[in-house]
Amino acid sequence: MTVKSYVRSLAMFPILVCGVVSACGSGERTPRAVELSDEEVENLVRRSYQYVAMYNVNNKFAQVQGGWNTLVANTQLKDHTVREIARPNNDTFYVTGLLDLRKDPGILELPAFDSKYVSLMITGYDHYVNIPMSSRLGDFDRPERMLIYTARTEGYGGEPVEGVDRIFEATGDFVSAVIRVMPHANEPERRARIERQAQSVRLVTLSEYRGGEAKAIDDVAFPPVGATDLDVFENNLLEVMQFVFNHTTFDADNAMDQAVLAAYEPLGIEPGRVYDAGRVVTVDGAWLRETAGRIQRRVLEDMTDPELLLRLAPRMFQPKGRTDLETVLRVSVIGPIGVPREEAVYPAVGTLGGEQMNAMHDYVIRMTRDELPPAGAFWSLTLYDLDQGFFIPNDRRKYSVGENAGMELNANGGIEIYVAAEQPAGVPAENWLPIERRDQDLNLILRIYEPDLEKMKTWTPPRAERMGG
Repeated sequence: MTVKSYVRSLAMFPILVCGVVSACGSGERTPRAVELSDEEVENLVRRSYQYVAMYNVNNKFAQVQGGWNTLVANTQLKDHTVREIARPNNDTFYVTGLLDLRKDPGILELPAFDSKYVSLMITGYDHYVNIPMSSRLGDFDRPERMLIYTARTEGYGGEPVEGVDRIFEATGDFVSAVIRVMPHANEPERRARIERQAQSVRLVTLSEYRGGEAKAIDDVAFPPVGATDLDVFENNLLEVMQFVFNHTTFDADNAMDQAVLAAYEPLGIEPGRVYDAGRVVTVDGAWLRETAGRIQRRVLEDMTDPELLLRLAPRMFQPKGRTDLETVLRVSVIGPIGVPREEAVYPAVGTLGGEQMNAMHDYVIRMTRDELPPAGAFWSLTLYDLDQGFFIPNDRRKYSVGENAGMELNANGGIEIYVAAEQPAGVPAENWLPIERRDQDLNLILRIYEPDLEKMKTWTPPRAERMGG
């Protein structure tokens, strides 16, 4: 693609951009013409992807969950009907709180959990990941209250609150607070206790905690989400980014923050403005979608590169300041909202020959006892379609192999896992991941909870072997 302008405008296709300080027509600045190259558009998309992905994820969950300042304890493992997020996890329970922190802090009332793995993850539209509590850190052994607020929360500035054990400042006004809990599915009585504990989590606003009524939060209009991230890039990127800018904390000393602000300033999108389609540039959505799709494909093609994953792993799903653009971009494409490697790692499983897995063929993944993932808590292997990152539908609702989804070790303590259209003879049902025989690219992801990071330095993921050659 040759250098061209970014708008549908005059014959020379210049971008008419509102002044840096004020909107067009204010009299303080006059419009000026800007032309963006292919490289500048790619930079815009790369720096936007983390915000687009998380805007789509958090707002879709809000639509499904019934809005903001809601909490749902899902004690049913996820299945192929989930479409809100790519590469979902189906081997932990989720307790999901969606917090609107504009008018009031939110307070999570947390029980003790009888599980060997629990974590609390807080994420805003910027897709920086914070884990303020985890069983790995010795948390969740007693009931606690955590207050969550943001720099823009009205009437609250971080001061102590009687009866609140922890205070956390989030980077966005609209955040997801997600508790992951291993259900111990193979221990029915323990699973029942964990279900009750998950269902006992409560979310209240500070006003409610103090005996008053919740403040109204119905005065906000959200830009439309997209069925996919590419839809947002094509249809309403500037509107979404203006909304994100208005509800996210940007640090003057953070290079990534300043770079995304600089990329949008020429387009008339800056924190604190009200979005007005008549006062910003008209974007060539097809060009944005094509660029985002090309970046997406490039990232997905690199997923099984072990050297790349090893290099990126220390910076995956980290708080602001502990990661970089390349890493945040990749995790936003592959599957938003995950935990850092101290909590879990997610290596992809490629093939012995390096070819892409496809449902036109069957595969087997073999691990000896010494080759099993070095997990301190537990591990699982999950199957998805490559393009969208969703579970492969099947009547058995079997999408993963592991302690919670079921697995059977062999006599030597190892395991053989089969990806096949029909259950192979002599193979335990627990170790079979069903597929439909058609031309569909496949994606296998390992999840290793509380990994032994020292052993991870030399451990390598298994490879899938195509059956019948």
